[in-house]
Amino acid sequence: MARSNTGGFFAFCAKAACAFLLGAAIVIGGTNAYVVTSATPSISSIQQIRSEAAYDAIVVLGASVFTDGTPSDILRDRLETGAQLYASGVAPTIIVSGDGSTVYNNEPDTMKNYLVNLGIPESAIICDNAGFSTYESMYRTRYSYDVQSVVIVTQNYHLPRAIASARLLGCNAVGVPADRGAYEDQLSYEAREIPARTKDLVQAALRMDPSRA
Repeated sequence: MARSNTGGFFAFCAKAACAFLLGAAIVIGGTNAYVVTSATPSISSIQQIRSEAAYDAIVVLGASVFTDGTPSDILRDRLETGAQLYASGVAPTIIVSGDGSTVYNNEPDTMKNYLVNLGIPESAIICDNAGFSTYESMYRTRYSYDVQSVVIVTQNYHLPRAIASARLLGCNAVGVPADRGAYEDQLSYEAREIPARTKDLVQAALRMDPSRA
């Protein structure tokens, strides 16, 4: 009898685990489909953005920096794309949003210095030092800097999540991809994006204040 009960318990656990995994797959798959399909039409080229109305700001999302204070390849491409947009008159301000919590490897400071070296006026650059995640960058863009229309600059795989989050937070958001070649660890970036889209979509739908999380 004890063996029978044990077998029944394990069978129940197996069924429950399968149901949980199936439910998680449905939620993740559904949220990813929504993010990608809803945001992809708002991804434009620099040339297309030039012909549209001016925006409040260009937001360049942070990425890793090297210990010598230079941006990684993926971040450099974002910054050069953002600089092109600014030079085209798309927006009067560039917000560089990333992790600025340490003196070393400070993303926003590195981003600002790189943009200044590209000829962007320092007065046109806002450093958001608390953009610790894509969602936090979008939340702070909308509520800390009162941006209502924004051009988001990051790589193509990353843009749908940022655009969808910004829109749910009340921004008129479009995106410009910064892809200028292949990147190391591209597959891992894309794999991490799958659960991240679900997480950020839920946070944005609830308009969760990251400072209170």
